[in-house]
Amino acid sequence: MVFLLQKTLIYAIPLLIVALAGMFAERSGIINIALDGIMIFGSFIGAVYVYLIQKNDLLTGHPQIVFMTAMLVAAAAGALFSLLLSFSAINLKADQTIGGTALNLLAPALALFFIKVFFMQDKLVMPKDIGFVILNGDMNSVGRVFFDKAYVSTYIAAGLFVLLSIFMYKTKYGLRLRACGEHPQAADSVGINVYKMRYLGTTISGALAGMGGYIYIATVAGGTCEGTVAGMGFLALAIMIFGNWKPLGIALGSLLFGLLKCIGPTYSFLDINGDGICALKELNMPMYFYNIIPYVAVLVVLAFTSKKSRAPKAEGIPYDKGAR
Repeated sequence: MVFLLQKTLIYAIPLLIVALAGMFAERSGIINIALDGIMIFGSFIGAVYVYLIQKNDLLTGHPQIVFMTAMLVAAAAGALFSLLLSFSAINLKADQTIGGTALNLLAPALALFFIKVFFMQDKLVMPKDIGFVILNGDMNSVGRVFFDKAYVSTYIAAGLFVLLSIFMYKTKYGLRLRACGEHPQAADSVGINVYKMRYLGTTISGALAGMGGYIYIATVAGGTCEGTVAGMGFLALAIMIFGNWKPLGIALGSLLFGLLKCIGPTYSFLDINGDGICALKELNMPMYFYNIIPYVAVLVVLAFTSKKSRAPKAEGIPYDKGAR
């Protein structure tokens, strides 16, 4: 059971970060369907950063610093990449779904192109001796879940979750952001710059998605960047809707789908009861059967919860200050 919970956290953390990214964009009124593409771009830039740091023997002996600075680099890359969506949606007033789809197609193409041209490889593999795993097995079961084989990104994500929740609901900027997603005309009437707030929401969204992309390849994908994040961006979108665009609901959804997502890679050696029997392996079901479970669960959950979902009223609607 401890092993299952450890794996659940590993899969849940990138889902949590990216679902929060979607929440910030949509709360400001911009549909960010490009989360998957931003994750790919951020993961690629983060992987290149770590590769160059290791190749040039920089920050040797400081694996935690390498990991955390790579997260920051990936976040900056995601924020910059998201400006393409912001410009098309806010300035050009283009269809946000089409713009996001274009970025989802552009990101893997760019990543694979540069990996092939500059690294002469089909995929970019980061060195495996970064050592950013916290090992402390001399604890009880609860302690081992959070401190044995736990990545530093787990604690950073927990801190970000608290800070972003406070920002969204306890600060004037969070109130302005939510106002722009609910009724931009009313927000504009009291002096709030709707364009700037939507740029802010989408940029924060891009930074979080880029960071989530790097966390995914570093913790889940074994340090391999190959131009994909296995649909985690779209799964995070579903978690955002499941969580009703609220941080607490998103956190619960991330844990649920993190649990379902980790079953596929671990079912063959998953001993839930500690009796030495891997029950899921004994069923003799193919691996892809377990891999589709989270996506089937998404369809079922959204089908039953869609009537209770309340999206921001103005999301996806371009705002034109001069329109009458």
